[in-house]
Amino acid sequence: MKNIFILALALITSSLSAQVLSNKEGNYTEADSLRGSLRPERAYDVQKYHLKLKVEPVKQFISGSNTISFIAEEDLSVIQIDLFENMKVDSILQNGEVLAYERKHNAVFIELDKSVKADEKGEIQFYYSGHPIVAKNAPWDGGFVWDKDENGDYWIGVAVQGTGASLWYPNKDHQSDEPEEVQLDIAVPNGLMNVSNGQFLGEKDLGDGFTQWSWKTVNPINNYNVMINIANYEHFSDSYKGLQLDYYVLPYNLEKAKKQFEEVKPMMDCFYEKFGEYPFVEDGFKLVETPYLGMEHQSAVAYGNEYKMGYLGNDLSGTGIGLKWDFIIIHESGHEWYGNSITANDIADMWIHEGFTSYSEAVYIECRWGKEEALEYLKGTRRGIGNSKPIIGNYGVNSEGSGDMYPKGANLLNTIRSIYDDDELWWKTLKDYTETYKHQTIDTEQTEAFFNEAVEVDLQPVFDQYLRHSQLPQLQFKEENGKIGYRWQAEVEQFAMPVDIFIDETEQRIFPTKSWQFFDSEVEDPDDIRVNDLEFYIDSSLME
Repeated sequence: MKNIFILALALITSSLSAQVLSNKEGNYTEADSLRGSLRPERAYDVQKYHLKLKVEPVKQFISGSNTISFIAEEDLSVIQIDLFENMKVDSILQNGEVLAYERKHNAVFIELDKSVKADEKGEIQFYYSGHPIVAKNAPWDGGFVWDKDENGDYWIGVAVQGTGASLWYPNKDHQSDEPEEVQLDIAVPNGLMNVSNGQFLGEKDLGDGFTQWSWKTVNPINNYNVMINIANYEHFSDSYKGLQLDYYVLPYNLEKAKKQFEEVKPMMDCFYEKFGEYPFVEDGFKLVETPYLGMEHQSAVAYGNEYKMGYLGNDLSGTGIGLKWDFIIIHESGHEWYGNSITANDIADMWIHEGFTSYSEAVYIECRWGKEEALEYLKGTRRGIGNSKPIIGNYGVNSEGSGDMYPKGANLLNTIRSIYDDDELWWKTLKDYTETYKHQTIDTEQTEAFFNEAVEVDLQPVFDQYLRHSQLPQLQFKEENGKIGYRWQAEVEQFAMPVDIFIDETEQRIFPTKSWQFFDSEVEDPDDIRVNDLEFYIDSSLME
């Protein structure tokens, strides 16, 4: 049990749902640039993916096609589509004509038979097949999970965030471009069901031992969220304020699921109030039991927390508060607002997904059990922060930043809330941000500007220090000529940030800069000063 707990604690420093990409420390390759940059061959806006696939569990083999509809942003004669190099390209068609192509790393450069002019629509049919990469430890590495349940039935899932959706289907594998809709026609062996994103269109017996299960989304969706889940599922449903709630679980877990998933409604009560309406009402909300821990697959959230409270029965905060709720239900569903609805243009800005979603855990705690417990939980999660690398990664090379983006990102947001010092304004700003950028891809600068505009304090130095540098700002104190002085030590030039302290247990706000300031004579002993470390995530020290 102790080993499981230690493992769970270690995981928070890397990723709770996404894969850490490479930790290359700047040693990037041509393949990284092909994937991470927006080259001229990617100057198009995807409108729709229509996947038609046959999944053969015995062979661990998939085959089929993706029809890709797009609008050219510039004149296109060559188009880049991404597909992992271990997958076979069978043929690529445009208007029924077979197209020539060249492969380079995990990219396919296709010579269009007829160029597509700027603002015109284009479409290609991309036929492919192969044995997709098998995940060794999903969701921390990308790939297929070919498993069997306790009844001996196949139980198959896929997790590819970070690694890339092009691991298993051809697409424009860059977060800045989301198809407006996706249809999935997935054929699986008779007796099994496939559950994918969006609304169920129907099933069709193909007469060859396979049944096709069809699903369709009508909202923009991240490439890595497009998903298949295959098992002998039991289905039950509910509704919340007109939102369809569907649950797909293994048959022998049905009663446990009915009890555990009761948490969805109080979660929705909280998130609707704080973040706004569920952003994909037309596509519904699903929890789907998976053979791996969890992922935020849009409208089909992957659930593998074994019907336990906390994180596989453990509390990552060490406070006990994390055992009051099911971590995977809350965290992965929080991604529907942050990561799925609001998406970072570049994976370097993934803190927009993970910092806000990790903060949603505390938001849920506050809704259910009050602000004090939410603050205690956030403080507890700090033990998973390394402060050794910046949260933001390198742009244009498919590079995540530090795994600190989870708990440090959440504690940054809580610190900004404390700087606001006005909860009514904070909740209004957070909800306005969430609704303003609904169904959009954005970047860190837009996020910073939005939260900066709401207050008189300049938050830019704060964002710079916490996101673009590894170390925390340190509030330094010293005694000099009978007075107590204070200042910030930080890497950001002209760093300044208000902070609340207690002097003999009386709280007051001070406004340190990088220059020394001194208290009046009533503060005689540094030991009489205590930083409000529940609401501000900083370091502090007494200078010799």
